[in-house]
Amino acid sequence: MGEDNCHSRNIPMRLYLAPDPPRYDCVDEPRSILIFIPNWVGDVVMATAALGAIRRTYQHSHIAFLMRPYVADVLAHAGLADEFLFWPDSQAGMGATVRHIRDLRRRDFVAAVLLTNSFRSALVARAAGIPRRLGYARDGRGWLLTEMLRPSRKDGEYVPVPALDYYNDLARAFGCGEAGDRLVLATGPEDEAAVDARLGAIDEDRPLVALNPGANYGSAKCWPAEKYALLAEMLTRQYDARVVASLSPKEKPIADRLAAAARSPIEIFVDPPLGLGPLKALVRRCDLLVTNDTGPRHFAAAFDVPVVTVFGSSDPAWTDTRFAQERIAMLTLECQPCMERVCPLKHHKCMQDLPPEMVMEKIRQLLPASGRRQKRGETSRDRATVQSEEVHG
Repeated sequence: MGEDNCHSRNIPMRLYLAPDPPRYDCVDEPRSILIFIPNWVGDVVMATAALGAIRRTYQHSHIAFLMRPYVADVLAHAGLADEFLFWPDSQAGMGATVRHIRDLRRRDFVAAVLLTNSFRSALVARAAGIPRRLGYARDGRGWLLTEMLRPSRKDGEYVPVPALDYYNDLARAFGCGEAGDRLVLATGPEDEAAVDARLGAIDEDRPLVALNPGANYGSAKCWPAEKYALLAEMLTRQYDARVVASLSPKEKPIADRLAAAARSPIEIFVDPPLGLGPLKALVRRCDLLVTNDTGPRHFAAAFDVPVVTVFGSSDPAWTDTRFAQERIAMLTLECQPCMERVCPLKHHKCMQDLPPEMVMEKIRQLLPASGRRQKRGETSRDRATVQSEEVHG
């Protein structure tokens, strides 16, 4: 699970750590709940099962999410919260942090659930005077919590636990029943319209396959663009697939390499980029997603879209969502998984040696000869309605 990228201990504790307010009766339904949302897109998606459980359990509570602005589009339209709040810009200085904590105090939240792991998030919850604070005891922050879970450790290292279960355990500790494995995302009309504009006319007889060849975490997670190009050629030849690829502006070098290596048509969305909302809409419409181990991988699970995930440096045990229509393509080298952002051995064999044929074999396990998945997209309104009904019971 991604950590909060914040310099937490710079908050002037003497100004804000007044005596702890009286404990709130945990039996009662809290009138207002503040949930600290993870920073990484994939973690946000994997947390949605727990967020859905909290929403169903506390239907009369006012639920607010505190998050980084860039993840708001991931959670938009899903009906999981009544309000989105945002962290101040990390460059805004201490004054912005002070004003932020004062604003949270004025809102008078009764309970906080920390899906984040950082010391800073626990310190802010405590400084904001929230009487009930639930989270994991790590990063030396246990004394700032009123209720805590302890992650499993062995020989001083954290034991790999799926993020889905990690977050669901917090929901259970907060009084919710079993959250289950269902990830909850939805699209809005603006997301669908943006994808309509990029895709144009759709040939319903051809499968639509999306490639996601980037990864914000680092190059160690990236299968080479040249291998994605070879895979696209195989998909075109075997399935007559329409192949699209989505990358962020920071990943333009990958987009350029993909375009240069392509021997069959690939529609590359990078300038302008799709954005996370339209990317959800694109994945929702696809017959297949092929992706590195990065956040949009989990969009497929949320929308029941078959997905093949290519793993290199990372450990699948941390991000397993038990999605029946996912297949993992991964070698078994002695150096795997290193969990590094950049290959420390400089050869990147975990990705360089992984052949497109291995990925293609995983695809054949998921797609029929036609290349079309059995259940093809509802409208965004239908999808949002279904998701909302699931969330609210």
